[in-house]
Amino acid sequence: MNTIPEQVMDGRRRRRTHSAEFKADAVAACTQLGVSIAAVAQSRGVNANLLRRWVQAVELRTDRDIDAKPARAARLPAPSTAFVPVQLPAAVAGDHDIRIELRRGSTAVSVTWPTEAATQCAAWMRELLR
Repeated sequence: MNTIPEQVMDGRRRRRTHSAEFKADAVAACTQLGVSIAAVAQSRGVNANLLRRWVQAVELRTDRDIDAKPARAARLPAPSTAFVPVQLPAAVAGDHDIRIELRRGSTAVSVTWPTEAATQCAAWMRELLR
């Protein structure tokens, strides 16, 4: 769908301009779950890099709007990329085992490990993957 007619002057194509409504519609389509920016750009006849710039501009504007709020407003802490260990509940005794299957080329190795020894299994995997 081409929303803007090609303007030809002096034998050269002019740079296209898109309305704010067109941009907002395209950016909104990109925010849907499972939709790629490239697919949205292709369906609307714009370059994917241009659409990516529009999306980033909206994200930056939203971030600036959040930062511009008064200091007394509640703020969320900045996301952290640090590792946070999580304590898992104790395993229930039973006949569950840890099964690991490794393949390399035509060779396959299958290892079965009791869940009660999960810590030792993790140590073995760390050594194996070094």
